[in-house]
Amino acid sequence: QVQLVESGGGLVQAGGSLRLSCATSGRFVSINAMGWYRQAPGKERELVALIPTGASTSFADSVKGRFTISKDNAKNTVYLQMNNLKPEDTAVYYCYVRGVRFSLRENEYWGQGTQVTVSS
Repeated sequence: QVQLVESGGGLVQAGGSLRLSCATSGRFVSINAMGWYRQAPGKERELVALIPTGASTSFADSVKGRFTISKDNAKNTVYLQMNNLKPEDTAVYYCYVRGVRFSLRENEYWGQGTQVTVSS
């Protein structure tokens, strides 16, 4: 059974910082990617940052230079450090995992989401 639990969202002023965390449980044969998506009001869900296994991290153009993604393997937790936040960053942020479990079929897993609101 896979569970992804996000935390760290909240309300901040423009220029501030937040650190999101995602604690992941469950057994995988392999994890192929971990990352974060977000969905703003009236917008489609979009990729924010991704760590593919065996490849470099990637970021949406709108957050490059401001956001950092990292992982603590000992705690099975993925982080998103968000600096110099802008009102346009306001959205629900979702943790994301793509991997293979005992079925040997690749699947996607999502957290419940955490709200980030940036005021001007």
